[in-house]
Amino acid sequence: MRTTIYLPNDLARMVEAYLKEHPQTNLSALVQEALEARLRRNPAALLELAGVVERAPVNAGEGAEDRHRQGR
Repeated sequence: MRTTIYLPNDLARMVEAYLKEHPQTNLSALVQEALEARLRRNPAALLELAGVVERAPVNAGEGAEDRHRQGR
């Protein structure tokens, strides 16, 4: 599928910066990876994509709100 999307300027700048830091990827691959992680509701993949962790446990998103409130 081919489609056109709108990115606000701040998000476009973040994407451009990310792609400069990761020359092995391209916009299409980045969008596909982000969409797959989001649509599959895979917290480990989202954390890895964000660069927060290298490998997140499968249950990384469970109770995250509680841990954040408790300062963990």
